Amino acid sequence: MSHYPIFADLRGRPVLLAGAGHIAERKAESLLQAGAEIRVVADALNPAFQTWLNQGKITWLGTGFHDSYLDDVFLAVAATDDHKLNRRVYEAAEARGKLCNTVDNAELCSFIVPAVIDRNPIKIAISSGGTSPVLARKWRQIIETLVPLHTGKMAQTAGRWRNRVKAAIHGTEQRRRFWENLFDSRFSTLTAQGSHKEAEAELAAQLAGYRPSRGEVALVGAGPGDAGLLTIHALQAIQAADVVLYDALVSDEIMAAVRKDAEKISVGKRAGAHHVQQEETNRLLVRYAREGRRVVRLKGGDPFVFGRGGEEAQVLRQAKIPYRIIPGVTAALGATAYAGIPLTHRDCAQSALFVTGHSRHDGSEPDWHTLALSRQTLVVYMGTLKAVEITAQLIRHGRSENTPVAVISNGTLPNQTVRTGRLKDLPDIAEKAPRPALMVIGEVATLRDELAWFGGHQVETAAELAEAV
Repeated sequence: MSHYPIFADLRGRPVLLAGAGHIAERKAESLLQAGAEIRVVADALNPAFQTWLNQGKITWLGTGFHDSYLDDVFLAVAATDDHKLNRRVYEAAEARGKLCNTVDNAELCSFIVPAVIDRNPIKIAISSGGTSPVLARKWRQIIETLVPLHTGKMAQTAGRWRNRVKAAIHGTEQRRRFWENLFDSRFSTLTAQGSHKEAEAELAAQLAGYRPSRGEVALVGAGPGDAGLLTIHALQAIQAADVVLYDALVSDEIMAAVRKDAEKISVGKRAGAHHVQQEETNRLLVRYAREGRRVVRLKGGDPFVFGRGGEEAQVLRQAKIPYRIIPGVTAALGATAYAGIPLTHRDCAQSALFVTGHSRHDGSEPDWHTLALSRQTLVVYMGTLKAVEITAQLIRHGRSENTPVAVISNGTLPNQTVRTGRLKDLPDIAEKAPRPALMVIGEVATLRDELAWFGGHQVETAAELAEAV
């Protein structure tokens, strides 16, 4: 983030405005609406500025700019067609530690003015950091249609009742829940209709009948990595959560969508590294939910595909904690699609099996005979550390050593890599592959060369890997 977003209170504060033409006029209108005390430096005043001067809304300092004009102002705006004068205003402001905005010149700006959707007192600002004001205005127009005109009226009513709600409902999270439910209720409809007395009556009734909300847990699939693969329900859940318990495989982009004031707790598991035990994760889910908080258990991929979501749901059911499941795109679907490898194809695979390289330590063996069948795709999660054993068992039970394979690392992310070869090469390929990685075994892996579409189509064959050693 190149700019820190901030809303400034300009009521009664002096602002220096260099210029009194058409562009400066637009700036002055916004500044006046914000309650600023405008001091104008310009050779001449256009009709609008002259009217404001006659009405006592602005002060005209004269035609010549002096650095001292900046001594006691809050900020400055340079909006003339004289580049040298604009630069002089900016440099003088910099020397005095004053914020300065220069119209249409990002290099001479210590702050920028965003495109604004105004639903007073609600304001939504959109900025491109000065790189593309036209694009920012385009998105303002789009968002403008999505924000109801009565939003400001709802905010005004909420403002009048804020202290009463605070006195009646203890705890920030419970108050947030009350307001969210209110804004999604009949209160919004009544406000939109202009029935403001009825809307306030509805607010009063909901406050009088308020009961503390029960905690709940959402087991949410974050998908394989690309934030664009989040479902709408998943995004809504993590943005509403009070607490998020997240896996190591959840990408930074997805975590950035979590509400800023939510409590974020890493419970991730990585092979060979210290991690939170599953029992501790279960305990935290129950504890936070019993505190009345909205909890999200955020998992890479899908919660019910090698994600222990079923175990966690059982714990929640036994503890009588309300819960819901929000599926995600599992790695076998996302990573292979981004790699250009179909899981099934009429010419070479009529079925696909998903298996994990990890299981309970009870000594039981996988059904290697079934796993080794031809004309099927075998997708192995978390299996690179056991690639030697998996390869030997598949060959021993009848799978050809020349079966095509692919190892996909960081699937769906910009740094995704795909390494291909034959089953006999799998241990070496897996050893060199960055983790997390997904192993794909089957004839469909040969379609990678034809169907690759994502990123730079980076692929390394077993031969290329050998040459690199």
